[in-house]
Amino acid sequence: MATREEDFVTQIFIASTHTPVLFFSSRGMVYRMKVWRLPAATPQSVGKALVNLLPLIDGETITSILPLPEDEATWAKLDVMFATNYGSVRRNKLSDFIEVRQNGKIAMKLDPGDRIVGVDVCNEQQDVLLTSAEGQAIRFPVVDVRVFKGRESPGVRGLKLARGDQVISMAILNHIEASPAERAAYVRQANVIRRGGVDVEEMEAESNGQETVVLSPERYAELSAHEEFVLTVSENGYGKRTSAYEYRISGRGGKGIIAMIVNQRNGKLIASFPVEETDQIMLVTDGGQLIRVPVQDISLMGRSTQGVIVFSTAEGERAVSVEHIPDENGGDETDGGEGVEP
Repeated sequence: MATREEDFVTQIFIASTHTPVLFFSSRGMVYRMKVWRLPAATPQSVGKALVNLLPLIDGETITSILPLPEDEATWAKLDVMFATNYGSVRRNKLSDFIEVRQNGKIAMKLDPGDRIVGVDVCNEQQDVLLTSAEGQAIRFPVVDVRVFKGRESPGVRGLKLARGDQVISMAILNHIEASPAERAAYVRQANVIRRGGVDVEEMEAESNGQETVVLSPERYAELSAHEEFVLTVSENGYGKRTSAYEYRISGRGGKGIIAMIVNQRNGKLIASFPVEETDQIMLVTDGGQLIRVPVQDISLMGRSTQGVIVFSTAEGERAVSVEHIPDENGGDETDGGEGVEP
């Protein structure tokens, strides 16, 4: 996509022409449009400003875009989860957004200065993961947030933020019943296997002297089949993949745990979301540089680590956007690590 000066890509998603899309704005409004109504264009074009497609008022911007299932009959079985910069979350039935007038309607009541940072569909067998710019994260069950009947409520606290911190992302993870000891045992064993083989002495060293649980081959295989990985990226171009089992499940509203070390080297976090090994990510900087990277090239590392270089930013330049590109059927080759003009 071509961009004008100081513009950059913020979101990429795959949809059909009949996919309904919800657009959530900085003032808590929601607008709806089907993909076929969006202007078709070449990769070299800059597109059309959303203010010309949606009835946005002066100063209002779109902060989140949510493609929906095409079959509206399934909407009653799904919920939609909201998260804001200030750490609030709210859950509604997705069916609350079937009827959206042409001029939009209120999606969420926001406090002054707050904005929606994440919207996603979910069900009661999943968890919510919130991550902050200062490297804190909290994971809690979807059912910890009651279903709100109205759309004008500001929601409830999801993550207790330190002064000056803010939520930068919300992700929905699959829930699996496993004790903290089982999760820790699985991560230790998986780490050893990924490094080239099972060694009992090395696994004992991985436990740091703590009491360990021995997983049966069947239980290990079950946990492996349900394992997810969370990609975390900082503004200075560092990133890592971490097993979602390292994000323990806790109650909603706490201070959370470390998602990634935030320091002068890394800078603040700008993205955190689940990925598959066959996926790719698109990273854009405030200097107009863009890189497309295969997820499998990003190291698997522990939760409370610094990560590795994903994109070499120039002095004074920082990454501002990281977008998830699901596994494609063919497509262009990756750039091989060189930044290019978008």
